[in-house]
Amino acid sequence: MKQKQLLKTNLVLALALLAQSAYAHGSGGGATLHYLLMALATLVLLVLVVRLVDGGPSKSGNGPAYTGGGKVVKLTKGFDISLKGAAQGSISHQPVTHFALEPAQFIGMSPIPKLLVQEEDTVKAGDLLFFDKKRPEIKYAAPVSGQVIEVRRGAKRAIDAVVILADKEMVYRSLDVVDPEKATREELVAFLLESGVWPMIRQRPYNVVANPEVTPRDIYISTFDTAPLAPDLNVVLDGKEAAFQKGLDVLAKLTSGKVHLGLDANGKKAPAAVYTEAKGVEKVWFSGPHPAGNVGVQIHNTQPVANGGVVWTLGVQDVATLGALFTEGRFNASRVVAVAGPEIEKPCYVQTYIGANMGDLVKGNLDEDDARLISGDVLSGTKVSPKSFLGFYDDQVTAVEEGDDFDLFGWLVPEKSRPTVSRTYLSYFTPKRKFKIDTNTRGERRAFVVTGQYEDVLPMNIYPQHAIKAVINGDYENMEGLGLKEMVEEDIALCEFACTSKQPLQQLLREGLDLMQSEE
Repeated sequence: MKQKQLLKTNLVLALALLAQSAYAHGSGGGATLHYLLMALATLVLLVLVVRLVDGGPSKSGNGPAYTGGGKVVKLTKGFDISLKGAAQGSISHQPVTHFALEPAQFIGMSPIPKLLVQEEDTVKAGDLLFFDKKRPEIKYAAPVSGQVIEVRRGAKRAIDAVVILADKEMVYRSLDVVDPEKATREELVAFLLESGVWPMIRQRPYNVVANPEVTPRDIYISTFDTAPLAPDLNVVLDGKEAAFQKGLDVLAKLTSGKVHLGLDANGKKAPAAVYTEAKGVEKVWFSGPHPAGNVGVQIHNTQPVANGGVVWTLGVQDVATLGALFTEGRFNASRVVAVAGPEIEKPCYVQTYIGANMGDLVKGNLDEDDARLISGDVLSGTKVSPKSFLGFYDDQVTAVEEGDDFDLFGWLVPEKSRPTVSRTYLSYFTPKRKFKIDTNTRGERRAFVVTGQYEDVLPMNIYPQHAIKAVINGDYENMEGLGLKEMVEEDIALCEFACTSKQPLQQLLREGLDLMQSEE
């Protein structure tokens, strides 16, 4: 940073000297023009040097003392959106009576999977509910025990949700657990498929449920989340440390490479011991603004998937669920969820299970009746209703004000305080301030012009705007060549926030990824 500042200072001095020289020694308009062109050329040259010294999206260096001299990747691009309503305090137990699995949450699944249960059937936690007709070996299990009270259907008889009224006391399906120390890789894969835990393992590229017939190059797990109002992952594994380590041990047997843990080097103190003292894994520290906590960004800045091969990813609570199959002998789908946002009266952590009903999770805790509920974070989450359910891969519920009112003069009103990546608002100069936001986009879709905004907030060595334009044009070769496989929706979500053109980048990215996958 000091070197960059020095170059900028020298740039100003050089321009001043050249201008003075042009004025003092010019013998007419031609000489003056000559020196001015020299000054312009110097400006261009020094700006290029400054950008090179900036080092691209990331650079290695020394981190805080608690990293112990480990590898630290310092991400220099990104943006932290600081919002009011972060979850605080200890983990509470919010009564939730209804849970569900929603087939549409699994990318690429047929809209009508094969059901293994019917309405009014009684199920145990871990009993199989359905499987994908395209990949029948991958089965999906009930997160709780209880009665199947509804098979909710949508357009063209598509199955929207399999809803379970939960028992007051959880009953678990018994499993014939294999010994991971003695079992072969094939036996472990078969057990994980039959247990229903397999859908928690996702595959890059494309972010789909992992193919059990493929041995991944590596497996990546991010142990921190930098998204707005994301849960503190240092607290969600309290009491599950043994299950998490067992999950890591099992995953190590499923890959030909290594299990990578992305550790947080942003804080003043070390992350939880369950992460820093994990055994049998490759640890890499990351620092920088959002999206530094995204596993896709961490993969790209260690060994990109564009270099070939397939990698798998899991969340930390998914790893604990996988490990619990062996430490507890059951499918334990418990989840700690952050209930957060400006419209939540008491932001908190809630102990629940996968697929919890959204209305139950926020019952009695919403500040406004017309607040928008989001399963996930405000950048990449999904808009839901109180009758909907927590996303299978989500550990966060966010409530924000619905922006359905007309904003007079829009961005021209100077007193409006909003998070921004530009200097449009004075709030740009107070980045640590916490904001209360709504869902108003304050603008319509406009011409998709090249601005450089995406490259400023995406710490990847790719050109996201050009890649998305290739999707719009259906240019398969450029999609692949420009690095589309490196990204998933959460990686480009911040670009969508910064986009002046108001383009639906996440939707376009998914269309491109689906096209590329269909062509393989």
